[in-house]
Amino acid sequence: MVDPAWSARLSPILAGLRGRCPRCGKGPLFSGFIKLGPACSACGLDFSFADAGDGPAVFVALIGGFLVLGAMLAVQIAYEPPLWVYPLVFVPLTIVVCLGLLRPFKGLLIASQFVNRAGDGRLEGP
Repeated sequence: MVDPAWSARLSPILAGLRGRCPRCGKGPLFSGFIKLGPACSACGLDFSFADAGDGPAVFVALIGGFLVLGAMLAVQIAYEPPLWVYPLVFVPLTIVVCLGLLRPFKGLLIASQFVNRAGDGRLEGP
């Protein structure tokens, strides 16, 4: 069930990737690099509902690892560099790729939580 406060014109994917409020798309979602702000400065949406947990880190590790490992394999096949090149080039590349992906993925997961009204797991009684 989609949240009625969410505008169908606003894409949760774009709002999350841009780090904007999932309801209005105008106010910032983050107050730090990956620290959520208390509320949207434009529409007043309280961000206390948001809990991305380890989801962004898992996606970043899988996607970033795939990209960097693919680049390592391509370099190995094309150039066959000495072994010292790998830690010198690919450790910083891994850090840059993972940090670059972390904020957009966290914003995306939080926007998805808002649109789908995700909450804590609950067991219903009989």
